[in-house]
Amino acid sequence: MPAAGRFVHLLKQRRFWMRFGRNVTTWSPVGAAFNTKAQRRLNLLEKNGGLFGVPELSCPEGFEVATKKALKKTECLLEKACRGPPGVQTVEAFDQLSDGLCKVADLADFVKVAHPDPEYRKAAEKTCIEIGTVVEKLNTNVELCQSLRKLLDNADMATDLDADTRRVAELFMFDFEISGIHLDDKRRKEAVALHVKLLDLNNEFLVGSHMPNRIATSVVPQHLHFHFANEGSFIQVGGLHADSPDDLVREIAYRVYLYPNADMFECLEELLKCRYKLAKLVGYESYGHRALKGTMAKTPETVMSFLQLLTDKLSDRTAKDFDMMRGMKKKLNPRNSELMPWDHSFLSGVVRAERYNIEPSLYSPYLSLGACMEGLNNLFCQLYVWCRSCLNNLALERCGAKTSANWLWSMRLKALLGYIYCDFFHRSDKPHQDCHFTIRGGPFGARTWVSTNFLLWC
Repeated sequence: MPAAGRFVHLLKQRRFWMRFGRNVTTWSPVGAAFNTKAQRRLNLLEKNGGLFGVPELSCPEGFEVATKKALKKTECLLEKACRGPPGVQTVEAFDQLSDGLCKVADLADFVKVAHPDPEYRKAAEKTCIEIGTVVEKLNTNVELCQSLRKLLDNADMATDLDADTRRVAELFMFDFEISGIHLDDKRRKEAVALHVKLLDLNNEFLVGSHMPNRIATSVVPQHLHFHFANEGSFIQVGGLHADSPDDLVREIAYRVYLYPNADMFECLEELLKCRYKLAKLVGYESYGHRALKGTMAKTPETVMSFLQLLTDKLSDRTAKDFDMMRGMKKKLNPRNSELMPWDHSFLSGVVRAERYNIEPSLYSPYLSLGACMEGLNNLFCQLYVWCRSCLNNLALERCGAKTSANWLWSMRLKALLGYIYCDFFHRSDKPHQDCHFTIRGGPFGARTWVSTNFLLWC
């Protein structure tokens, strides 16, 4: 073909592909990021703004810095609340005092559970305990309580407060009352000691309840070893494997992972004793009565009545569900058709798929992770005035190559509304359920939105 002819041919081809290309759907940056295998890039010039924009939290040691900063500010606000004249400014000082401590403690409470880096989790855990101890001491500070009581007991000054400010003041007073402010000095110190002990026990139980269990490799059939993590002569089970189609895998996981742990039983028993002792000390019949006072339920009796009513209403439906699962178990495994505790999650999914003709293999090619996340991104942008999605934006996702790339959305209306943090990658110490955290509230006087963090675990 002459050169001129080849040139004309190439032009025709180019026009064809340009016309064709206009009809091809391409991924947005969100979809493309999730559909592409994550590549960790080390950028030494990249500026790390710290977790959720808190500059101090660009490294684990930053939690200590943030804690000291919050405690120093607390001392100044404590002086202001106790020494200043009673009035609206008293409530504002209380609110600032609470906000300064909680915005550090709440964020630390999230990081100690969710962060993939054990150093961050350890630092956050220490912060939670330190801030929690200070909060309990403030809740039994007589001078601080009296400054608020003077305001509420003075009819003239109390009437000058608007309804919202008065309600905030009453809530702070309620915290004093349930913490044992009415006790003598010796018993107040005992109440603080019990609160601090409870912080330790709660954390110990929370961490311990998610720890994997292990069993000798020789006990598990050879052909099932690949389902679990291998640890030398032991197999480690870090979850229930509830969706596995293999009955034996589910049974092994259920029996091993939920095997009674003597240390956890001891911790739980000590925790319950400590709760009961604290409740009796501050004048409540039980810890449940203390915890529910001021809530919609109000008493444990109301909660039990609701649960019993719920059980009665759902019993017939539950019985039908179990009958369907038994039928499915008999169909799938005629030789061993007895319904077992480790079957419920898997069989309910199978029954649902059969009943509603849902076959994941038929629709999954159209619903890649990128397609799903792009759809969510479009939805959030429609729901909120301003929405930003960012990949590897925070140090939370950059703590190690093993974490790969996670995704974080920040949503705004008039101010920052919150974050949705999607952590889709497996690790042994990751919680097994979706979680919801308040990571940063705002002072009442500023009328700011409460920033809430949602974790999507899978």
